[in-house]
Amino acid sequence: MLNKNAELIKTRMWEKEMLTFEDEMMPAGLLTGSFVFGDSAHGVNSAQPKVGCGLPTFGTEKIVRADDYTIASTSTGRIRVEDKRIINCSADVNQLVPFKYKWAWDKYLSACANHWMPQEVNMSADIALWKNPNGLTDDERLLVKRNLGFFTTADSLAANNIVLGTYRHITNPECRQYLLRQAFEEAIHTHAYQYIVESLGLDEGEIFNMYHEVSSIREKDEFLLPFIDTLTNPNFKTGTMEADQQLLRSLIVFACIMEGLFFYVGFVQILALGRQNKMTGAAEQYQYILRDESMHLNFGVDVINQIKLENPNLWTTEFCEEIRGLMQKGVELEYRYAEDTMPRGVLGLNASMFKEYLRFIANRRCQQIGVDVLYPGASNPFPWMAEMIDLKKEKNFFETRVTEYQTGGALSWD
Repeated sequence: MLNKNAELIKTRMWEKEMLTFEDEMMPAGLLTGSFVFGDSAHGVNSAQPKVGCGLPTFGTEKIVRADDYTIASTSTGRIRVEDKRIINCSADVNQLVPFKYKWAWDKYLSACANHWMPQEVNMSADIALWKNPNGLTDDERLLVKRNLGFFTTADSLAANNIVLGTYRHITNPECRQYLLRQAFEEAIHTHAYQYIVESLGLDEGEIFNMYHEVSSIREKDEFLLPFIDTLTNPNFKTGTMEADQQLLRSLIVFACIMEGLFFYVGFVQILALGRQNKMTGAAEQYQYILRDESMHLNFGVDVINQIKLENPNLWTTEFCEEIRGLMQKGVELEYRYAEDTMPRGVLGLNASMFKEYLRFIANRRCQQIGVDVLYPGASNPFPWMAEMIDLKKEKNFFETRVTEYQTGGALSWD
């Protein structure tokens, strides 16, 4: 039976319709038809079998063309670095090497070295504190629950965006390798929030459905969903200026606003509890999550800048202004969330302090992708956060490499 199945698979592998994987390999706007390689330009023998996604088809010639960019790697010849592009590329995505974007591979290796699991963190002190009627104030309890209410579903949205959307449109294997790792980390983060909720004996329905029931959380998610829906729409394909700008816009919202802005109020709040020796188990997990998310942000910024570098026509004045408007809206929504989670002063923090902090973070995001800052002169009102987060670790590849990462069991912010 095994031999028979193997023969069947082998036969089907050479059938034309099973081999082209056009959704994977051919961006929107590409033409198919009789293909004649520019042999003198590419050194390819036109008599060689042609491939769609690394699997050969004989007796049929195809053209793979995006505007005036022709990919020689539709032949069975070996992949060249110059054949690779981060979007709209027809080079065989199954061949990881040779690397073109070494920074993506380096981030993948760093992420693997950072591996951790929630159950490694001891929650006994948090459980005792939560069960003690005098352990936390009502405002502190509200803060914890609203905080978890956002994060429990936020990382699920992030995972959906990667697995169902972004991965399909990024046509480079080393970048995809990191995206696979990132999707796994989003699952770990959702696991961590569930672990905290379960450990504290919280009402799971209340926490996990909070993104429907609490307006400040719902508004953030409603802001994000249209951009996620763009990428996850099975009919959406890149290859035109309009579509490529839609992709770039969604990537910016996902990396710079969702992961680079919407997470920061929550991180400050839980880490502030930890600094006062409260909810130390939860705070430790948030530190690990923050380290992962900082890497996600770095990777997203690098992808955005690489797309800009390879497709400068996308970065119009109008597009930049639109991005600044989206960033400003993100600041407003996150500030509203800060007001909702801490209506009164708590932990030495108050909602108004976050306004300056969010402006400071927004300026940072604008600078990272080459957009004019929104709030000149904004400063960091939480200097202690520099020790916990260390914004220097958010340097992207185009500025300087991040090297100070530790294995999950030895977290260090030095």
